[in-house]
Amino acid sequence: MDRLQSMAIFVRAVERGSFSAAAEDFRLTGTMVGMHVRALEERLGARLLNRTTRRQSLTDVGKLYYERCKQILGDVADAESSAARLQAVPRGRLRVMTPVSFGVHALAPACADYLSSNPEVAIDLVLSDRPIDMVEEGFEIMVRIGELADSTMIARPLLAYRSIVCAAPAYLESHGTPKHPRDLSEHVCMGFAHPVASREWRLQGPQGEISVPVSLALTVNNGEALRKAALSGLGIIMQPEILLDDDVRAGRLIPLLPDFLPLPKPMHVLTLPDRHPPPKIRSFLDFVVGRYGRR
Repeated sequence: MDRLQSMAIFVRAVERGSFSAAAEDFRLTGTMVGMHVRALEERLGARLLNRTTRRQSLTDVGKLYYERCKQILGDVADAESSAARLQAVPRGRLRVMTPVSFGVHALAPACADYLSSNPEVAIDLVLSDRPIDMVEEGFEIMVRIGELADSTMIARPLLAYRSIVCAAPAYLESHGTPKHPRDLSEHVCMGFAHPVASREWRLQGPQGEISVPVSLALTVNNGEALRKAALSGLGIIMQPEILLDDDVRAGRLIPLLPDFLPLPKPMHVLTLPDRHPPPKIRSFLDFVVGRYGRR
């Protein structure tokens, strides 16, 4: 028999004054109530109740056991109530990893809105473009840009991550404006030191996808540094819209090759598989998908 249930039935029998009354409360037979009490007595090796046809009374052992049972059952009820509250309100520290540009220009500023609605949550936001293992490094949520490898992670799609080709007005005044992707080979280009991206840029044109050979005069492992270099008039860059949008709106950078756009990259928010994720994870996922998910 379940020991906690037997303890609860014993306490109710004492408080109600009879097995039959306890049986009504638990929708059991009086015989079944007696079996629960006897199971406790056998486990303890002592009588808990003295019973006659007219009345029942606690033994000395029964009095002590009754008080402790009430305390234990109260502690269990408090624990369950606390667990229920934890499952109802997002709270606790949440570890999130995101690529640098998306984190700086999108997710970090957006966290202010999330935290204002969820004041009992604290966020550890880590920005990195290196591959990471969520489990080994203790992350609960991760934003990933690019094709997903086979994984046990749960992935929810976000809007595609788009880039643009642009340059500062000062550079275009000095070097001219490329009219076709093949003109890029005659210009100063800058980008990441990547085994493929440092040799060619992939664009989508009216006739489909094309690969454009480029020779990068400057390679940097940080998008913000490339943005600064472009603003100084050094050359042409192909970087995420989210990184360059304010500069384009202000005219500090000019979009180039409007008929040939960089191929968008898929973007997902990942979590570890869990049928019952805590509220802090569920709420943050819903927030990210609501703000950056596909529409």
